[in-house]
Amino acid sequence: MLLDAIDRNIVRHLRLNARIANTALATEVGLSPSACLRRIARLEKSGHIRGYTALIGRADDDDALAVIVNITLDRQTEEHLNRFEAAIRKYPEIQECFLMTGGSDYILKVEVESARDFERIHKDILSTLPGVARIHSSFSIRDVLKSGVRRT
Repeated sequence: MLLDAIDRNIVRHLRLNARIANTALATEVGLSPSACLRRIARLEKSGHIRGYTALIGRADDDDALAVIVNITLDRQTEEHLNRFEAAIRKYPEIQECFLMTGGSDYILKVEVESARDFERIHKDILSTLPGVARIHSSFSIRDVLKSGVRRT
């Protein structure tokens, strides 16, 4: 199914606020509420909309530090990749993990309260993962765009 401009507009609005009322969404995209619901149902059925989720944060979320961690493995065989990926799934501290092309094999996202908190994760988790040859970490300064929510 190809998306037209109205479908793309619906998806854009839902990415920014998945809890928007159908009547408000319909007004935003220039449809009647019933036509808007039909479009959303079609987008869900086709897999363009795969679900809705709640983003869970802490009350002090503005104080959290996002750490982007580049991981290089000592070997890139399927066995080594699978072993690393199985291990990474065991740790809720690691929020996102991407298999990459380029300089690093994986990029991880971790949110921590302090540098000391990250030191613990680095020592107790990251450095013990199977096959890790190199860890390179970068701390964020502030969130500009996070999961579709624009920060001002």
